[in-house]
Order: sequence, then structure tokens, then C-alpha cells
Amino acid sequence: MSTLIGMRDHPHGEQGAADAPHPEVWHGRASNRVQWLLATGGAACVALGIELAVDSAWTSGIAPLVMSVVGCIAAGLLVLFGTLAFVHVAVKVDKECLEVRCGHMGLPRRRIPLSNIIGADFVPRVTPRQWGGWGYRWRPEKGTAVVVRRGEGLVLRLGDGHSFTITVDNAEAAVRVIRDRLRAAAARTAR
Repeated sequence: MSTLIGMRDHPHGEQGAADAPHPEVWHGRASNRVQWLLATGGAACVALGIELAVDSAWTSGIAPLVMSVVGCIAAGLLVLFGTLAFVHVAVKVDKECLEVRCGHMGLPRRRIPLSNIIGADFVPRVTPRQWGGWGYRWRPEKGTAVVVRRGEGLVLRLGDGHSFTITVDNAEAAVRVIRDRLRAAAARTAR
């Protein structure tokens, strides 16, 4: 039991965490279980559309029936696939780039070479409200973001003046890895 009390999910504030060697490839992930509820709603709309198409007793004509079936199926598929794409995000940082993949299919995906990154910052609280909802977001005054849940994240400052925010667990470790890789790259070019 004493080992369970001392366990932590993230190394926030631990002594020596910044001095620990970084892995060759850093992996991070964030999930949002609420998206599964929304996906269930989308699946229910698709099922309703199929039910209307197969077992319909509409007497008011074929046009309203077709519009209802197509509307339910289209709305359901849009909600279903739109939410499943952002159930989770996976972040990978290697020696050359940072890669962000969303959902089970890994789409949308963004690959940013470390040479295009001028800085990385930890943000303790990113919320969907700040970005106008979940998903892949763009706001002219803030930049681009992948927001799958409320919580910690990292903000990349890019060489073109834009920023890219990602909600990911253990974002502090990602920031340390990115900063170390940027320092190493700067030291190599200074030689």
C-alpha cells in the first residue's frame, strides 16, 4: 500500500526529473471518453435512418421519407466519424520531428520538423472552451490546436510566427524533450 501512495502518474515537480536522460523517441497520449458518448449518438442516428428506410409506413410520399433517411444517415455518419477522429491524440517526438496523430486511424495527422520549432511551453490548463470545442481547431489570434480533453498541454512556437497547441498527458516531459533537442541542434549549428 505504501508503494501505491508514493506512485504518481506524472513527474510534476519531482526532483531530478529534468536531469533524467530522455528516450530516443518520446510518446504521449491523451484521451476523452465523452467522445464515445457522442459517437454512440451518431450511431443511433445512422440506425434510425436505416430503420426508416427498411421498415417505413410513411403515407405522405416518397420525398419526405428519402429526405428523412438521408438526413439521419448523413448526420449520424458526420457525428460518428467526427467524434471518433478525436477520441484520443498520440504525440511522438523523435530526433527530427514532432508528429501528432488523432483517433484510431491516425487522421488528421500533422508532422512538424524540429527545425521549424523555435520554442515549446507547458500549459497547465487547456480547455475546449478556449478553442471553441474539441478537435482540430484554428483561431486567428491563437493559432492551431488539437484539443481532445481539458487539461495540460504543450504549445509549440513555430518559425513562421504561428503556434500549435496539443492537449497531451505528461506535457511537461514533452516540453523538456523538445527543448533539449532544440538546444542540441543549436549547439551543432554553432560549431
